[in-house]
Amino acid sequence: MALNVAKEIAALKSMTVGQLREKYQTVFGEPTQAGNKDFLFKRIVWRLQSLAEGDLSERARKRAAEIARDADIRMTIPKPPKTSAGAERRTVAAPAALGDDRLPIPGTVLTRTYRGRAHHVTVLPKGFDYDGEVYRTLTAVARKITGSHWNGFLFFGLVKPGAEATDE
Repeated sequence: MALNVAKEIAALKSMTVGQLREKYQTVFGEPTQAGNKDFLFKRIVWRLQSLAEGDLSERARKRAAEIARDADIRMTIPKPPKTSAGAERRTVAAPAALGDDRLPIPGTVLTRTYRGRAHHVTVLPKGFDYDGEVYRTLTAVARKITGSHWNGFLFFGLVKPGAEATDE
């Protein structure tokens, strides 16, 4: 019987998707909507082998049922995480709400010394305050300070770990 299965498997390899779908229907007794040749091939081969060599033994079925019964199933909802004392009084603005997780929370003052002068920029909810003027991006602030194009995150050292910041 194994020789017969081997011949059928060899014949399956040269079949088209349409032919595999027809073979699927004859082997499983129901049509399929699948159009993936590899999927159909594997399912049909599995079915042919199980028909030729038999299904699971009764012992294997019982063992599978035991394993399924012993599975840890959560019967209660998880407990909420413990909070530290005073945690309910703290508020933290989510940086993602600003559009970029590299930005600190609003109110933070970024300081950068450039050509001997310290420059202070305040992070606002929507923009950045530098010398009493509001800028939309850190790059615009860096351009104002240096007179040339700089990536604002690099200029103020707000790059993610692993990235290198250049300093002039």
